[in-house]
Amino acid sequence: MNVSIRKQLTVILIGLMAVMFLANYLVNTFFLGGFYSVRKQQALVKAYEMLNQNIMDDGSMAADKLRAYEDICNTNSIFSMVTDENYQRLIWTDTTYKETDYTKNMRGRLNGYMLGLDRVDDDAILKQTDKYTIQKKYDSAVAIDYLEMWGTLDKGFYFIMRINMAGILESVHISNEFITYICLAGALLAAVLVWFISRQVTKPLGELTELSKRMADLDFDVKYTSGGNNEIGQLGEHFNQMSEKLEKAYSQLLTANNELQKDIERKEQIDDMRKEFLSNVSHELKTPIALIQGYAEGLQECVNDDAESRAFYCEVIMDEASKMNGLVQKLLTLNQLEFGNDKTEIERFDLADLIRNKIQSVAILAQQKDAGITYHGGETVYVWGDEFKIEEILTNYLSNALNHIDGERRIEVTVQEQDNVVRTSVFNTGEQIPEEDIDLIWDKFYKVDKARTREYGGSGVGLSIVKAIMEAHHQKYGVENCGDGVRFWFELQSGSVLAQEGKKEYE
Repeated sequence: MNVSIRKQLTVILIGLMAVMFLANYLVNTFFLGGFYSVRKQQALVKAYEMLNQNIMDDGSMAADKLRAYEDICNTNSIFSMVTDENYQRLIWTDTTYKETDYTKNMRGRLNGYMLGLDRVDDDAILKQTDKYTIQKKYDSAVAIDYLEMWGTLDKGFYFIMRINMAGILESVHISNEFITYICLAGALLAAVLVWFISRQVTKPLGELTELSKRMADLDFDVKYTSGGNNEIGQLGEHFNQMSEKLEKAYSQLLTANNELQKDIERKEQIDDMRKEFLSNVSHELKTPIALIQGYAEGLQECVNDDAESRAFYCEVIMDEASKMNGLVQKLLTLNQLEFGNDKTEIERFDLADLIRNKIQSVAILAQQKDAGITYHGGETVYVWGDEFKIEEILTNYLSNALNHIDGERRIEVTVQEQDNVVRTSVFNTGEQIPEEDIDLIWDKFYKVDKARTREYGGSGVGLSIVKAIMEAHHQKYGVENCGDGVRFWFELQSGSVLAQEGKKEYE
């Protein structure tokens, strides 16, 4: 299952933030207490050095030094007491400056430390020098853990300092609780921001994906429109340029492919086509030449002297000559197609527009035959082919339909697209083609109803031209009998998505 980049970015970024918040939480839980303890040890050493450097021989301190010392103690919540050798208080940080049970207890504890009566486990000692000891101490009287520092000063006085560790643990707990709230709020905010930012990033990528998909289906009309000056915008511009170049290259490739296939087949067909051509031309021209010769001899010998007869003779000669000229022109066109002398230019064009123009051009002929022509298809239908030659096919199909129309006298031109192939069909009401003749009508000079063909001047070459054009395109064509008429059709490769089908009627 495909997962969008937008979702992947969102999951990755939120996951990274969650890992960072979790790491912060774990660091606070397992390391903040130790770090805080080290900092408080440093505070104790700082207070000791301040005390040791500024205490005087009588156990007092200058007023400004004492205030500085007390500031250090108050800032770091340090209880401090200095005694003489008899354990009488000289300096202490108890703001009441009065003897209390607590101060008595601390003097007793200092006495016990100095005399070695109060032993400390080695595991509890954090730092020890010849002047002082820093240790962890649990006070069972108040059920609180402390950091204690005790020892002697250079002046010979005794001292003890203590910091409540409960504040450290409480700070860690509060910090973790605060971080938890920040994590939740941050995760929510991050989800919104990441979703919005990833949308801005992935939107043009999604457009490029759709563009590439449509280009793969040979739809070169699609263009990248999101713009931008970053790498994605430049990529989109390159896609547009590539689309234009691919369309040109594809057009050239189709043209070259058609030429290549024609070259392969040309040598095998030339001899057979030459023989067949000479045979058919001689057969088709024999009758009009004989008529022209006969009527010309009649004029020369003055078979009929009246002006009306001479005019009739001349009219027959001109009519037969015109038919011969039309036949020769069609034969030349067919000859060029079959021999490959006429290059097929494959390009993309609007078939629907070509059909509408062709219907309008035969509208007068349709009115003369009291026929109605309707078009069923999209407003715009792009295909690949030689537009001029496809117009020749439409001309032959419509001309054939008008010449054989009967019954309801209805002609329908339909365009349908399926599986990237556009089929164009021309239907006319009238007599059906005998089944034994359906496969033969594409042959040169073949006529189903010779009398009727002669009546409207047909030469039997039009459908052969259609066959040659479609084979030059390497596309399918055909004819089929319907319930009340006949339908001729041909197919071309689609050049775009078929427009929404509509129906327009041209009378």
